[in-house]
Amino acid sequence: MTTQLAPPTAEHDSGRRSHRAAQPSGGGLAARAKRLFTGGPDDPRWARPALWAILLLATALYAWNLTTISGNSFYNAAVYSGTKSWKAFFFGSLDAGNWSTVDKPPFSLWMMGISARIFGYGTWQLMLPMIGAGLGSVALTYRMVRRDFGHVAATIAGLVMTLTPITVAITRDTNPDPILVLLMLLGAASLMKAVRTGRMMPLVWSGIWIGFAFNTKMMQAFVVLPAFFLVYLWAAKGGLLKRIRNLAVGTVALLVSSAWWMVIVDLIPASSRPYIGGSTDGTVWDLVIGYNGFGRIFGASSTVGSQGNGASFGGTAGIGRLFNSIMGGQISWLIPFAIVAVIGGLVLIGRAPRTDAKRASLLLWGGWAGIHYLTFALAEGTFHPYYVTAMAPAIAALCGAGGVMLHKAFREGAAAKWAWVLPVAIAASGIWAVVLLQRVSGSGTAYTVAEVVAGAGAALAVVGLLAGRFLNRGRLVGIAAVTAVVALLAGPTAYSFAAATSSTNGTNPTAGPSTGGGMGGGGGMRGGGSAPTGAKSGSMPSGTKPSGNPPSGGGMPGGTNAKSGTSSSSSASGTQSRGSMGGGGGMGGSVSTDMITYLEKHQDGATWLVAVSNDQTASSIILASGRPAMSMGGWTGSDNSMTLAKLEALVKAGKLHYIMISSSGGQSSNTEIAAWVKKNGTEVKTSAYTSSSTSSSSTSSTSTSSGLYRLDPSDVS
Repeated sequence: MTTQLAPPTAEHDSGRRSHRAAQPSGGGLAARAKRLFTGGPDDPRWARPALWAILLLATALYAWNLTTISGNSFYNAAVYSGTKSWKAFFFGSLDAGNWSTVDKPPFSLWMMGISARIFGYGTWQLMLPMIGAGLGSVALTYRMVRRDFGHVAATIAGLVMTLTPITVAITRDTNPDPILVLLMLLGAASLMKAVRTGRMMPLVWSGIWIGFAFNTKMMQAFVVLPAFFLVYLWAAKGGLLKRIRNLAVGTVALLVSSAWWMVIVDLIPASSRPYIGGSTDGTVWDLVIGYNGFGRIFGASSTVGSQGNGASFGGTAGIGRLFNSIMGGQISWLIPFAIVAVIGGLVLIGRAPRTDAKRASLLLWGGWAGIHYLTFALAEGTFHPYYVTAMAPAIAALCGAGGVMLHKAFREGAAAKWAWVLPVAIAASGIWAVVLLQRVSGSGTAYTVAEVVAGAGAALAVVGLLAGRFLNRGRLVGIAAVTAVVALLAGPTAYSFAAATSSTNGTNPTAGPSTGGGMGGGGGMRGGGSAPTGAKSGSMPSGTKPSGNPPSGGGMPGGTNAKSGTSSSSSASGTQSRGSMGGGGGMGGSVSTDMITYLEKHQDGATWLVAVSNDQTASSIILASGRPAMSMGGWTGSDNSMTLAKLEALVKAGKLHYIMISSSGGQSSNTEIAAWVKKNGTEVKTSAYTSSSTSSSSTSSTSTSSGLYRLDPSDVS
């Protein structure tokens, strides 16, 4: 016989109820403010303070030592450009001159841009939307789990969400993922409301929220859709025809919300808008199906969108990728427990009605986690560890909801088999936690302590549960359950605190110590490895609002060149005196602060300070100078934004005077341009901007070729 569990109610919610007198629903502003902090009259006394404690913990992890957060210079530069030009703001342009855009839609840039326009451009201003999104995701996960499974389950879910290592790392960055996760959660909350009520409008709102998520990170927002569609069709109230009709309307809302920006941009003539970075033909549609679509799944082998370069920062694609030495410590700690929890929870629900909200919720979270797992594990295109933060809400919800269901079955289930399910789940994740922590043994006391707590705590929890069950000691079972929570969160806590207390790597943020397989956490690249091709380097300006002067602190940190892995404090030729920003081949080169100072003095009314080969170099120049810099090759260096005819027109109009040419060669599309620049332009020698004290220490002559050329309208025939 299948054991069924009734949904938690005010009388049966885990934890002791307070005997407070019922509070009136009104009571004025003071009473409502009090209920905000103490909860409703039916809430356990501990519930609301526990939620606030979780949110305070999340705030501390996300915002601790804010000045060490560098962010991603690629997006930082685009946000800064958006504060200088509303056109750049709308398109998500990398530069205020609107030559090209970043390779993502602009919703997350809009959020940071609005903050920067209101409060000024700087570290905390850009981080405010990210921290807010992270806190919103924790609160919304808590609320969704509480609705169906009670306060204990919600508290566990909120705590797991807060202490997911990769979520802490990415929320301390300016990548779009925190906003993506919040928008997907809003879509899920609206979907579940539509399932419970059978009404159409919540489903429409669900489609709108996912559409906003699409305009944050394109196709990744759609990964949850199969779970959304199946859960609604199966569990929503109403007849089948009504459900199909409502789903069709919701799908229309989804498509409109997703496509409106893309349609508007692609309808604007190419001559009147920036080139769409990452595309092969300058259109958003190509970016959707190519670089940010099939290119992410199939990599360089994809025939749809040649921009998928296959760079992987998370190890080789395969079903076990999320458990490898790079990814394991970021997300996999509680996956074993979540798998047992969702299966056990669905079995416990058994033959409940089709519209049972608890089953619908488990199916939603299980589908969310499962589809994301397969997508990330098997993707052969560009893959960063921080992508998996999208799995955190589902894992957290399954641990909270499924864990409480398994605990209830353990204590009350008539079938003897339920005496083993919860202990097995705890043991599986406990053993896996010890394995993960042994991989980083010797990395610090915190990880050693976490290993002891995880191993010993899980063992004690299993023994305590079994002893309490068979000896009929309810208090012992409760203590064992709390011990299990502490044990299973010991490892994630150590990793999360490392992410919060170390300088953030804007290129590829991860949590915890280096595991030798890729880029380590917290402080950036460790173990001497260089960044794989395709990494996005990061720098964040300080809290001062720049005007026409260089944004303070935003220019040249001692970061890493994403293409070469070389420090930005050393130049390729050895002649740059105050740091350099690597350009990577083609129309690139290495740009120093001395060169930028020279370019600023001789811009002579041009729209762009200089044209370079790629986004990495251009974004660093923008942040260092506060002026537009042109990226002719996009992120991968293979964008086709520049042609010889366009270049001649720009030079003739006086909009561009300086172009960087790299002696190392470059993309074939720029060969003709490079030859024309060398033939018609005047090369600027390093002696024109390098001080004598610097040049005397260099092994090169002060007349060394710099790769910088000056072009004037008279040079165009």
